[in-house]
Amino acid sequence: MCYGRTGASASMTTVDAVLAACSDVEPQAVREFLARMDPDYLSLFGAAEIARHVRLAAQVDDERPARVEVVDRRDGRFDLVVVALDYFSELSIVCGLLAAFGLDVESGSIYTFEPATVAPRGRRTPPVAPKKIVDVFRARLPGGVSFDAEDAEGFQEELIALARLLRDNRFAEARDRVERLLVQELERAKARSKRGVLTPVTVRFDNDADPRWTRIDIEARDTPAFLFAVTAALAARGIYVHKVRIESRGQDVHDLFLVSDRRGQKIESAAEQQSLRTAIVLTKQFTHALPWAPDPAKAGRHFEQLLDRLGAAAPPDLLQHEEGLAALARLLGSSDFLWDDFLRMQFESLMPVLAQIRTRDLRSAAAIEDELRAAAGEAVDADAARRALTGARDREMFFIDMKHLLEPQRGIESFSASLTDLAEAVVRAALHAAARALEGRHGVLRGRAGSAPALAVLALGKFGGREMGYASDLELLFVRDGDGGAEGDGLPASEYHGELAEALLGFIEARAEGRIFHVDLRLRPYGRNGPTVSSLAQIRDYYREGGGADPFERQALIKLRAVAGDAALGREVEDHRDGFTYSGQPWDLAAAVHVRERQTRELVAPHEINLKYSRGGLLDVEYGVQYLQIANGAARPALRTPTTVVALAALRDAGLLAASEHDALREGYLFLRRVIEGLRMVRGEATDLVLPPPGSEDMTFLARRLGASGDNWAAATDRFRRELAAHMERVAAFYESRFGRRRD
Repeated sequence: MCYGRTGASASMTTVDAVLAACSDVEPQAVREFLARMDPDYLSLFGAAEIARHVRLAAQVDDERPARVEVVDRRDGRFDLVVVALDYFSELSIVCGLLAAFGLDVESGSIYTFEPATVAPRGRRTPPVAPKKIVDVFRARLPGGVSFDAEDAEGFQEELIALARLLRDNRFAEARDRVERLLVQELERAKARSKRGVLTPVTVRFDNDADPRWTRIDIEARDTPAFLFAVTAALAARGIYVHKVRIESRGQDVHDLFLVSDRRGQKIESAAEQQSLRTAIVLTKQFTHALPWAPDPAKAGRHFEQLLDRLGAAAPPDLLQHEEGLAALARLLGSSDFLWDDFLRMQFESLMPVLAQIRTRDLRSAAAIEDELRAAAGEAVDADAARRALTGARDREMFFIDMKHLLEPQRGIESFSASLTDLAEAVVRAALHAAARALEGRHGVLRGRAGSAPALAVLALGKFGGREMGYASDLELLFVRDGDGGAEGDGLPASEYHGELAEALLGFIEARAEGRIFHVDLRLRPYGRNGPTVSSLAQIRDYYREGGGADPFERQALIKLRAVAGDAALGREVEDHRDGFTYSGQPWDLAAAVHVRERQTRELVAPHEINLKYSRGGLLDVEYGVQYLQIANGAARPALRTPTTVVALAALRDAGLLAASEHDALREGYLFLRRVIEGLRMVRGEATDLVLPPPGSEDMTFLARRLGASGDNWAAATDRFRRELAAHMERVAAFYESRFGRRRD
């Protein structure tokens, strides 16, 4: 194709030849088509080919905005002709479909209608057809496989569906759909080829070659989906493509684009050109990392936002090798909420953290606490200390989440332990910062003779069990003991400890828009009606036979564990728990099983699977283990542990579980927790644990997030569903064989 003059009308010879070749089309439509086509187009194609394009264009309308035809060129090659209404970003959608259908494009020419001619003043402007695009691709399939009429029909119907989305301004939905199709083909192509994809790309801009548009000259090694990556990068930056020439030279490609911005202006700013060059290069490289993303469309959207933040800056070193791109794809394609919570907030930290993932290990609670205390200690006041503590906490959370996503071989237990270590460090550092703030207001707390005032912070629930996950709450219990007062203003110890607890909560509470470390105090004595801080005497009175505690609270105390504050007081509370929960007093198993049945009946909707409450769900493991702990813990101290997997091992070692039962419960429990974490990370909160419906995209991407394998996405998803069902059935069978359950 030659990029030369524009705007000239077709010669009478061409018009007559085309009119004669397509007598079945209204002559005015033929003349309109020819008048609005670039002269280069008229010089490149003969009358017979133009007539084919005119006939296809005549069939295009708002309802069926695209037509496709295949012309066999022998030797396994064919021309794929696409004529469509010209919606913004349509070229990238067409190129995405070419790659998704596995087509190897050897050459191509793309033209769009010229703007309609305005009639001279005083003359009536005739009706003008909508702008159309004509794409002709010379292509082949690997191995010389033919692209038959059925293939062409499938391509056309998919293109029509995508074009309708563009027509309705649903650009992101169209892009998502084509990327998901494309990634499945890229995964197949990766299995067929060992060619590297991180090859140099040369992008040159020329504003002198054409009077109206900027020419972009791109040369690179040919790789699958190259054309899609380039056109997608242009569309995402608001660049309109007027003409394209595609040419393959052996293993290399040389593509020429004539483009403008959305206003029809040339791209003349050096910064804008550099930003576009960076976007083209990185999008080309990143497209081949999309198979590593659990949800490729999410990864693509988030990558575009990352490019916006990067602007004209030089690409980070991380994006220059396949391992870094794969890590980024897995990260960006995992969760909208993860992006919202961390990537945008911590953009400056993203690349350095990703670079450290392989070299830096997870840290202990003590090491994290040292950093948190140092960050808060440098602050000039309590508000600054709170911000410093929150920033350091979020950076560490960011790193832990990255480790979990990018090193899944570590397993769910490692992830839980790391989150729990962070939570413990945060609570202890926050208590230290809160104590400093109170001492500044009231002075140091002093005790009366023989009664030094003390405060202990204890964990319950997932925090107490060292089983925390994404979006887990911090379930806390505050206990105080001893009398005294502040040496500054005499504030009594009971009030001092109340203020200290409230100050601590202020330091660790989650951001209003966030989903990490929300504090839950509902498991304290008397729940919401009880005091924030309970005295040791109140604890002893409430948690006793005949006291105020309900039976479920005896069970909940299994998870109790001291995490901060006065260690001796924390041990006293734990010792009292042991004497109450593991007292050997009768345990109403029938009532406990009835509660579990009500959860399944009342909290699980028909035809849904709730990973926590359904039959065979997480609670069947946790409650079954806890029933056995309460029944046998008085005589067997080894069973007094807040951690489920440790309790399972202790029950096996005590002969209370067969080895086969232990293995089935442990495997089922860890598998369920992995699935739950996958759902929580996608949904951004801890309460919605309903499995996506079969056949849904959410189910597919959940299976991919959890590493399910298979010949294709459908097979991998089916394998995941069958594995989950098998685990839940084994868990349910154990629970029912040991404790009984009505099957409604």
